[in-house]
Amino acid sequence: MERGIRENWIIDRKVVRRRLRENGVARRDNGVFQRDARRCEAVIVSAIILMIMAVTPLRAQTGGYDPRTWIFEEEANVLLAPGDTMSPENPGSADRHREPIPKRVVNYSGSEPTGTIIVNTTAKRLDLVLGGGKAMRYSVGVGREGLSWSGRDRVSAKKHWPDWRPPAEMRAREKLKGRSLPAFVPGGHNNPLGARALYIGSTLYRIHGTNQPWTVGTATSSGCIRLTNEDIVDLYERVPVGVGVIVEN
Repeated sequence: MERGIRENWIIDRKVVRRRLRENGVARRDNGVFQRDARRCEAVIVSAIILMIMAVTPLRAQTGGYDPRTWIFEEEANVLLAPGDTMSPENPGSADRHREPIPKRVVNYSGSEPTGTIIVNTTAKRLDLVLGGGKAMRYSVGVGREGLSWSGRDRVSAKKHWPDWRPPAEMRAREKLKGRSLPAFVPGGHNNPLGARALYIGSTLYRIHGTNQPWTVGTATSSGCIRLTNEDIVDLYERVPVGVGVIVEN
């Protein structure tokens, strides 16, 4: 295509010179004619450059969060292996290659007291206020559209390898999809609550681990806040029962 544009440029130069002569410019001083011709050619060159820029595909620019050349997808807050995608047409293509962003210490300028847990469901992150203007940040999975929530409460209980009793609403919802959930799942590696759980007030919501770490950083849960088992163990050891929990969206 670019070759065709260059060929048309040569033809256009000849057309410009001919039309200038037809308009009587050729009868003027030869230097003036050449100057006018050069000006016209400059305009054509500028137009051609803009045309080439318009038809040349733009290359995606992605920031590598991980030194191993993995790609940081900001919206999902996950790392993707090179070549993996998160396209709606093939949402599972990268599932088992995704790695949540590792926990890290960040600056904190809010007014919440030390020990407070602050969850931002939009950014899919959990900040634990450490004091001294710092917070420990964890990547989290949150409730999918229609199942997310927000508010203030406190950690009412902590459990090591918690068992799981799917609420009646969840079991009914899954039954409509043709799936059957058990009434009770004992704690262990096959339990979707993972290695630890922090129970929020008197609600059914929890901050817990997962047996599917690749889902951390996505909005796929029924409203609970999900961390990798490694991160929930770390958070579990840092917070006592009674600390405040703030969920924002």
